[in-house]
Amino acid sequence: MKSHTKYLTFNTKNKKEIVNITSQVEQAVSESRVKEGFCLVNAMHITASVFINDEESGLKQDFLEWLEKLAPYDVENYRHNLTGEDNAHAHLKRTIMGREVIVSITGGKLDFGPWEQIFYGEFDGQRNKRVLIKVIGE
Repeated sequence: MKSHTKYLTFNTKNKKEIVNITSQVEQAVSESRVKEGFCLVNAMHITASVFINDEESGLKQDFLEWLEKLAPYDVENYRHNLTGEDNAHAHLKRTIMGREVIVSITGGKLDFGPWEQIFYGEFDGQRNKRVLIKVIGE
């Protein structure tokens, strides 16, 4: 069994942003030379997310607006912010959108359903954060 590890670093322009990382993940799978296996993609920060959905700009904006309704930036209404932080909303958004995805590798390629793409969701950005890509298989 082979394994391959790669890290991506993001420092987004905006505090909240959704970035399509499918091509970087596909590159890591290619570098691994794994033909049959799995690829784990994991946000390594508690205020960022990795998820799968459709690449469509309106949908990405819908996600950001929906998340803001569910977990608004409201410094005064979160107990976490009493510790001196102001990012409780980002922790909640990450929990909603998820920490990681696992995608099957078939024939050396990510085995997606129609329209599926991998996204990095940033909810407290403008600083360096990492994403782990771990490819395992034969």
